[in-house]
Amino acid sequence: MDSALFFGQLLSVDEAVAWREELRSQERCVVFTNGCFDVLHAGHVDYLAWARAQGDALIVGLNEDDSVRRLKGDARPIVPFAQRAALLLALRSVDVVVGFNERTPEVLLDRIRPDVHVKSDQYREDELPERTVVLQHGGRIALAPHVAGESTTELIARILHAYSPYG
Repeated sequence: MDSALFFGQLLSVDEAVAWREELRSQERCVVFTNGCFDVLHAGHVDYLAWARAQGDALIVGLNEDDSVRRLKGDARPIVPFAQRAALLLALRSVDVVVGFNERTPEVLLDRIRPDVHVKSDQYREDELPERTVVLQHGGRIALAPHVAGESTTELIARILHAYSPYG
């Protein structure tokens, strides 16, 4: 894959911090969200577009493969990190993807210090483990609308049912 053809760029943590600081010097609002984004679907696309609309640029923290396995089980991810990153980078809403291997993004958020951190409204702000880090750096949390029935787990279940000898 020729990454020069993609809209966004895959950066290391240090590169993402430098990129974010350049935008800060231009007084631009940086939004951050994170996730596994395994088996990209329309719900992801809507979510990322909503997140991007909360500011001037969007950084996506993408769980690396070992992190996805710890969160979702040994059968996941279905799609390896490099391919998940490429799909995200092809979206116009995504400016930067940065990988992380922890279960939750507090370490990454502490480094990047976004103006806005977006999560799905299926969570409550006071339950987010990353809330403290975001607020301590002067950021805010924005909860994106969640569409019921639009999840990778549900998509995988529909695929398995459709291709099951009993389906």
